[in-house]
Amino acid sequence: MTRTRNQSIALVALFAALMAVLGLIPKIDLPFGVPITMQTLGVMLAGCLLGPRLALQALALFLAAVAMGLPLLSGGRGGLGVFMAPSAGYLLAFPIGALVTGLVMQMLPTDSPRTVAGSAFVASLVGGLLVVHVSGVLGLMGIAGMDLKKAALATLAFVPGDLIKCVLTAAVCHTVARGLPDWQFGKQRA
Repeated sequence: MTRTRNQSIALVALFAALMAVLGLIPKIDLPFGVPITMQTLGVMLAGCLLGPRLALQALALFLAAVAMGLPLLSGGRGGLGVFMAPSAGYLLAFPIGALVTGLVMQMLPTDSPRTVAGSAFVASLVGGLLVVHVSGVLGLMGIAGMDLKKAALATLAFVPGDLIKCVLTAAVCHTVARGLPDWQFGKQRA
């Protein structure tokens, strides 16, 4: 399934909008200044479904809208100030996490709905969880002044929920593979 330029633009905008919708789900505030949100699910889905280039563009568009002041982050946050908060490392990793998720998805098999689901889980784990959390730890160290051990322990609060998001991403990709057998997942080159 090849895409036209207009289809690619529409998908980028759609996934940026999906990130905004996921921001409507109430956040759970944690004491170290980084909330639990559903928006990392959007990072995982974008990488698995769009491929690396379009996923990167979708998440960059989303962060540009946030930087312009649109209250698209969970809890109605937006503006440049969010990039100076303890959660900045996580936010800045969204496009990179989506890119890595897409790259990993490209390398894994997608020849049946079952393998798509397994590949999506692994890709989400690497890009949506590992990359985002490593950047988040660096942000906690740089902005919140935590040492490595404290920042790494703090980010562990997100891992159980993010593992559930990896499973949800795998389930969505499995459903897409069954309903749209021509969908190429990370292998799309539009």
